[in-house]
Amino acid sequence: FFSFSINTFSFVWIFQYFTIMEPPKDKWNIVLLIFILHGIGTLMPWNMFITAKSYYVDYKLGGSENSTSASNYAANFLQYHGFAAQIPNVVFNWLNVFLNLGGDLKKRMSLSILVELALFVLTVVMAMIDSSNCSGAFFWITMITVVILNMAGAVYQNSIYGMVATFPFRYTGGVILGCNICGLLVSLISLPLNKFFIYKELSRKADDNENVKNSDIPYWSIFKTASIQLLNVFMIFFVTLAVFPAVNSDIKASSADFFIKDPVMYVQYTCFLTFNLFAMLGSLTSYWIQWPGSKYLIIPVVLRLIFIPLYLFCNYLPMNVDRRLPVIIKNDWIYWIIGVLMAYTSGYYSALAMMYTPQTVEQNFQVKAGMFAGAMLISGIFCGILFSFLAPYLV
Repeated sequence: FFSFSINTFSFVWIFQYFTIMEPPKDKWNIVLLIFILHGIGTLMPWNMFITAKSYYVDYKLGGSENSTSASNYAANFLQYHGFAAQIPNVVFNWLNVFLNLGGDLKKRMSLSILVELALFVLTVVMAMIDSSNCSGAFFWITMITVVILNMAGAVYQNSIYGMVATFPFRYTGGVILGCNICGLLVSLISLPLNKFFIYKELSRKADDNENVKNSDIPYWSIFKTASIQLLNVFMIFFVTLAVFPAVNSDIKASSADFFIKDPVMYVQYTCFLTFNLFAMLGSLTSYWIQWPGSKYLIIPVVLRLIFIPLYLFCNYLPMNVDRRLPVIIKNDWIYWIIGVLMAYTSGYYSALAMMYTPQTVEQNFQVKAGMFAGAMLISGIFCGILFSFLAPYLV
C-alpha cells in the first residue's frame, strides 16, 4: 500500500508539473521527426508492394507454366492488390474511429507494427520460394498477406492521425510528408523521453478524462463540422488513386525518340519516381505556404478531377485490352508534366486538408476529427482504386 501511495504521488506530481508548466519547445524538432517517421511507416507496406510490380507481374506470375491464370493475375495485379489492401483498410479505419481496437492509441500502434513486421518476414520468405508451378497458390497467399497487413496498417495509420490531431498543425503536415517520402528505414526513437511529447500526451488524457467520455462523443456533429475538409481529403486521394499507380504504370512511351528507351525504366521514371518525388515536394511546400485557406481549398481540389481524363487520353495501353479511344496526348514530355502536376498537387493539397481538418472543431474533439480524416483518406484511396478497375473499359 505504501509503495502504491508513493507511485501514485509521484505520478500526480509529474502530471501537475507537466500540465502547469509552459508548453515546452520541441527542441531540435525531435517530435516532428518522429511523426515524419510514423508517416513513412504507415504507407511503407503499400509502397513496397506497388513499386514491386515488375517482380510480381514479370517474374513471379509472368513466368508461370499455367499461362491462363498467370496472365490474369499478372494483367490485373495492381487492381487485385489495391482491392485486397483497401477493403480491410477502409473497414478497419472506420472501426478504429468508433471502437477501441486493442486499447489506447499507443497500444494499438504497437500491436499493429508487430503484426506488420511478422508479415514482412513472411513476404521475404515467399520471395525465396520457387512459385513457377504454383502461381495460383502464391498469388492467393500474397493477397491474404496483403489483407491482414492492411488490417493492422489501418489501425496504425488511423491512430497516428488521431494522436497528431492534438499537436500544432505542422505536425500533421509531418505525417503527410512522411507518407510521401516513404521508402526510408524507420528508426527507433524513444517517445516517452521527450518532454514535449509527454506534455501533450498528459494534457490530452486530462482533457479526455475531464470533458469527454467515449459514449458522449458527438460523432455526427464532429463529422458535419469538419465535412468540407473531410470531403477535400476524400477527393484528393480519390483522384490520385484513380490514376496512380494502375493507369499511370500502363502508359507507354509515345515516341521512339524519347530519351528513356527501356519500357521498364520509362515506367519507373515517369510513374513511380516522379510521383514519390513530387508528392514529397508538395508536402514539404505546405510547411512554408498554406494557400488557399481552408475556405477555398475545395476549389482546386475539385479541379483536380481533370487529371482522370487527361491520363486516359495519354498513351494508356492496359494489358490484354484493345484501345478504342484515340490517343490525344502523344507528347511524352507533356504526359510527364501532367504527372508532375498531379503528384505535386496530391502532396500539397493533401497536407493542407489534413492540417485544416482538426482546426475546424473544438480542441476536445480534435483527436476524433483527425481519425475521421484518416478514415476519409483511406476511403478516398479505396474508391479511387475501385475506379481504376473501370479505366481499361473506358478506353
